[in-house]
Amino acid sequence: MAGTIRETTAATTDAPPLDAAATYAVAASLTAAVGARHALRRPSALRVYDSDGLPGYHRQPALAVFPGTRDELVAVVRALAAAGAPFVARGAGTGLSGGALADGIVIVGLNRLNRVLSVDAENRLAVVEPGVVNVTLTRAVAPFGLHYAPDPSSQSACTIGGNVAENAGGPHCLKYGVTLNHVAACTVVLPDGDVVVLGDADGDAAGYDLLGAFVGSEGCFGIALDVTVRLSPDPQAVRTLLADFAAMEDAARAVSGIVAAGIVPAALEMMDGAAIRAVEASVYAAGYPTDAAAILLCELDGLAAGLDADAARVAELCRAAGARGVAVASDPAQRARLWQGRKKAFGAMGRIAPHLVLQDAVVPRTRLPEVLARIAAIGDAHGVRIGNVFHAGDGNLHPNISYDAHDADESARVHAAMGEVMRACVDAGGTITGEHGVGLDKRDYMDALFDAPSLAAMCRLREAFDPERRANPGKVVPVHACREWRAARALRRAEAGA
Repeated sequence: MAGTIRETTAATTDAPPLDAAATYAVAASLTAAVGARHALRRPSALRVYDSDGLPGYHRQPALAVFPGTRDELVAVVRALAAAGAPFVARGAGTGLSGGALADGIVIVGLNRLNRVLSVDAENRLAVVEPGVVNVTLTRAVAPFGLHYAPDPSSQSACTIGGNVAENAGGPHCLKYGVTLNHVAACTVVLPDGDVVVLGDADGDAAGYDLLGAFVGSEGCFGIALDVTVRLSPDPQAVRTLLADFAAMEDAARAVSGIVAAGIVPAALEMMDGAAIRAVEASVYAAGYPTDAAAILLCELDGLAAGLDADAARVAELCRAAGARGVAVASDPAQRARLWQGRKKAFGAMGRIAPHLVLQDAVVPRTRLPEVLARIAAIGDAHGVRIGNVFHAGDGNLHPNISYDAHDADESARVHAAMGEVMRACVDAGGTITGEHGVGLDKRDYMDALFDAPSLAAMCRLREAFDPERRANPGKVVPVHACREWRAARALRRAEAGA
């Protein structure tokens, strides 16, 4: 590993925002690194970076800088380190947890670092810069009969660097796994400007799994300069089925029945009636039955031999659970249309109201029926309509509410409802995020999931990479947890010296 992760005296809290004098000085050094065109300071130019894909949060950055080469990115990070300036790495801004927002500090935009550096088809590896769009990578390797398996619904816009930061999943992660399962190595610039290599393209890295710690660290450990990803061979055959149900509970039982039968679909997605009707009223209409309470979208892939038998078995299991009908996509165009409706569902909901609040809690698959019923009851109690579009196969729920954040009463009811939804998922043995990250949005739920020693361990790990806590400050771990750890450590030292 080139470079070292040094131990220094860590900050007791996250780094504070920049004042006017510091902003002026940092702007000069960043402009020198990337040129005036790619260093933004005017509030009007920065306004477009005050939110991400979850529009309920707004934070105004002090500066935004957009390096265009690896050397420029390293120079930017070193300039920020020299100034002691906090920063947030940002890709396409499609995140759904407020994780890429900068509150009075510097945004380091990575969208210009968008090259596929190499493709090794024989070893099924590619090296890409962090700003490469997810679907662009798959298109680049398609001539080799390969693809990049993680496929978030925002894959036409989200970037590989952002996927690494959030450990993104997608519909096909049920069979193929999340981003971590498809990353072999990362070259990373640490917050102090050191450049290190985490992991190994050959899979033979020794020592601690620092790559595993970095993937999913939400920009708190440094910035990826390049990412070596594993590619997957295109399946020989694919079957995509659409089953519709008169009750959500029936669709949930079908999910458990399919998995219990030993069938592992590539994807197993569910949408409820509210989501179905939003999609069908939009430009993304996929032909879903608008009178259905729920649909299941099940995709099977692999060798052609036996795939039709699996598809017939899935259809049988869906009907046994109460499906009103089961259809199989007749050609690639119909398959693409069915998937368009699912992947663009959140965009379709933008027609309903100007704002959207969305969670991605995970619950045990066998508890889906009761948790979904509980979510519906919470919505009724608060007078809000909760729609569900989610990865049913692995219990990754995406309850969402379209609302007007400018209506104080509605906004309060929406956020109260979402708090109860998150608690219900935790109480069912679940967790608070499956792929969208903690960011700002779920930070306050961390205490409900982790005890104080566990949160303290997270603080210590973060500070091994970023002792001054300048990288994406205020995200993931509640600041009080690290303060408590500092106080406890000081007390232990005082007792030891007594």
